[in-house]
Amino acid sequence: MSEEKLPMFRNRLTKDIRHVGKLARRQGVSCYRIYDHDLPEFPFCIERYEDKLYLAEYQRRHGMTEEEHDRWLESCIPTISEVLETPDDHIFYRERRRKGGRQDQYEKLASEQDFFIAKEAGLSFRINLTDYLDTGLFLDHRVTRGMVRAEARDKRMLNLFCYTGSFSVYAAAGGAIQVDSVDLSKTYLAWAEANMALNVPEGDHRFIHADVKQWLDEAPAGYYDLVVMDPPTFSNSKRMKDFLDIQRDHAELINKTLRAMKPGGVLYFSTNYRRFQIETEKIMAASVKDITNATTPFDFQGKLFRWCYKITC
Repeated sequence: MSEEKLPMFRNRLTKDIRHVGKLARRQGVSCYRIYDHDLPEFPFCIERYEDKLYLAEYQRRHGMTEEEHDRWLESCIPTISEVLETPDDHIFYRERRRKGGRQDQYEKLASEQDFFIAKEAGLSFRINLTDYLDTGLFLDHRVTRGMVRAEARDKRMLNLFCYTGSFSVYAAAGGAIQVDSVDLSKTYLAWAEANMALNVPEGDHRFIHADVKQWLDEAPAGYYDLVVMDPPTFSNSKRMKDFLDIQRDHAELINKTLRAMKPGGVLYFSTNYRRFQIETEKIMAASVKDITNATTPFDFQGKLFRWCYKITC
């Protein structure tokens, strides 16, 4: 993390923005990832949201004092600002610590309530780069959201672990006749409802505050046509009856979801657990297809550490 290596960082960042920026302009994408820990000496994730930059530093044992680290970071900011042509006051810094569970994602880090609107595929989303660990829009699922939108017309759609409801918005915009969004966090459900109001204010949209594992036990059988489930890798929230371990629990979760779906219905299941191994033999589905590569956006090629499956009931 030596300042002497800043020219190396500058060169890499210049190369990245030339490549990714060109693809973003060609596809009309204004929210995208530019850099993700490409050089070990500069452990950043840098994302653009319209005219703002989200700069996240991955927690590492860097061996510097707090003062030395502050000076190092201050030396990096001008390079980022210059290369990415973004003024300092439009760069929002966050330190990304390893999450112990989903409740960490819900933890508020500040109270600035600095929301702004960003566009994706003609839809509007509330973004916050100051108050929470995550920004409000997971950019790695841009392609998957488009697939859901294309399949949603006249469907009943269910979004489990819905976060800020981007999949729900895409489904409603695609003509879904009903969209149900379930999450344990009232904060994110309110955010999801606000996102929906920005885009498709009229319609049969329900925002359900519940533990997904328990809610699925009471879900109507054979009801939904289209489902998205993107659960945390692990969660031991006090609000849950039981803790969640996605490797241990995914087959049970998927089978419970399939029981709530119509024959021929489609479930998009995703997980960020790097060592995930899907237990296809335990899943009571007509088909399970790995669509990880097909759903990887241009700005995540070679850098995406998540899995995505299309499961047909």
